[in-house]
Amino acid sequence: MTGIRLTAPAPGWAIDADVVVVGSGVAGLTAALRCAAAGLDTVVVTKARLDDGSTRWAQGGIAAALGEGDTPEQHLDDTLVAGAGLCDEEAVRTLVTEGPDAVRRLITTGAHFDTTDSGDIALTREGGHHRRRIAHAGGDATGAEISRALVEAVREAALHTIENALVLDLLTDAEGRTAGVSLHVMGEGQHDGVGAVRAPSVVLATGGMGQVFSATTNPSVSTGDGVALALRAGAEVSDLEFVQFHPTVLFLGADSEGQQPLVSEAVRGEGAHLVDADGVRFMLGQHELAELAPRDIVAKGITRRMHEKGTEHMYLDARHFGAAMWERRFPTILAACRSHGIDPVTEPIPVSPAAHYASGGVRTDLQGRTTVPGLYACGEVACTGVHGANRLASNSLLEGLVFAERIAADIAEARPPRTEPADAPRDADAPVPLLAPEARTVIQRTTTRGAGVLRSAGSLATAAEELEALHREAAADAEADGAKAVVPGVDAWEVTNLLLVSRVLVAAAREREETRGCHWREDRPDRDDAHGRRHLVVRIGPDRTPVVHRTETAAFPPVRPSD
Repeated sequence: MTGIRLTAPAPGWAIDADVVVVGSGVAGLTAALRCAAAGLDTVVVTKARLDDGSTRWAQGGIAAALGEGDTPEQHLDDTLVAGAGLCDEEAVRTLVTEGPDAVRRLITTGAHFDTTDSGDIALTREGGHHRRRIAHAGGDATGAEISRALVEAVREAALHTIENALVLDLLTDAEGRTAGVSLHVMGEGQHDGVGAVRAPSVVLATGGMGQVFSATTNPSVSTGDGVALALRAGAEVSDLEFVQFHPTVLFLGADSEGQQPLVSEAVRGEGAHLVDADGVRFMLGQHELAELAPRDIVAKGITRRMHEKGTEHMYLDARHFGAAMWERRFPTILAACRSHGIDPVTEPIPVSPAAHYASGGVRTDLQGRTTVPGLYACGEVACTGVHGANRLASNSLLEGLVFAERIAADIAEARPPRTEPADAPRDADAPVPLLAPEARTVIQRTTTRGAGVLRSAGSLATAAEELEALHREAAADAEADGAKAVVPGVDAWEVTNLLLVSRVLVAAAREREETRGCHWREDRPDRDDAHGRRHLVVRIGPDRTPVVHRTETAAFPPVRPSD
């Protein structure tokens, strides 16, 4: 254990449980429902409202071998290709074999997927898939439907939920085992201010970290809180350099920041074409699947064409769909485009890549266990080994489902006893100095310039230097006599988390001196299988700097020495 914690008031209240699940997307709510069904006293903590996470923004769908002629083996093959040599094959096999039944259980929970005239689940294609295996709901509102069904199930089960709560740090007992979390509840309610949920099992399902970049498809709550908490607790994270940039995000202007509207890959799956301003389909000849190549290839193709043409965006042309198809199949995207003055029925959609999904995260085994006893992770915050260097489209919701169920089964079998959290760290473990909230934009712009779609040794070195300067300045300000201390609060805690996650991401990206998957080094354009088919595992050292370790093989080491 590191003893590193955020600067925050001591908890003023506490509740006890068997399990605390942090996050309310598909992973978190599935884990919570399964734990509760097993008779475990379960508390769900979520940063905003129950339905405000990343899941509800998912448009395309959920991938599983549900169609006639499709098999888990074919789904496995497509996933391994997209992962560019870094997928854990056992983890992928677990995903694709357990996935179809997990989707069926989701349906019994209350999720309604679009169906064909014959009543079968309607399936579409997305990038990297050689078959139509993407189940969708409401045309392009799959995440919203899954979120609705799970939230309703949680409320029907009367689970204890704490909304509008930012998790701060992991609590541990005298033996270093998980004993709960500290958190801050925003606003009035049953709980308010900093408190604690004491539980021997903690499930991190906090979603992504897209807000470390200036433009992202992630909601504003995706500030990497789970990864930051895990790092401070001494857990290992892996493959954080592999950030997937979605190729087709609605271009709102070069200065647009924050969450940007996504134009789902399913639009290309239904036959839309990527074109430049002259109407030329530039992905033809770049990959056998053209516009439906894996996302990293499409994002690179768009970026290259933008550079060649000296423009800030390309176009997605789906005018041939006609109004009826747009309104039936993609009503959410149609409304988003029209709200920004673009009508896809009559004009091409301006698009450019933006940060979308973290393929890496807190390192886990097949039961979702991390390197800290009692701490689990699932969903986007986790690195199960499923995604490798580049997530295959629509595997994320499936991963959340499958591994959340596995986590619940593991906790239900182990049923660890409740223990008391140890005293808070003393002077030797001074809390992390907080950054002023205005540093958020600085971090985002620095990470975007240095570790965006295009990276190089120079850009990464500059980013690392600027981020470390912020880190040093915060420490110096905290120690300086007469300096005005940053007041603990949500904005300061979030930006402090963002800085830690950005520093680790950049450190890993500097270490990976090759181009692989969604990590694109301009100065190292080739894939180096002799040295690059390794995972980069990162911990925070005693001096609070990232310590990067390269694995000896493409396989992950066990999360426990005894495994």
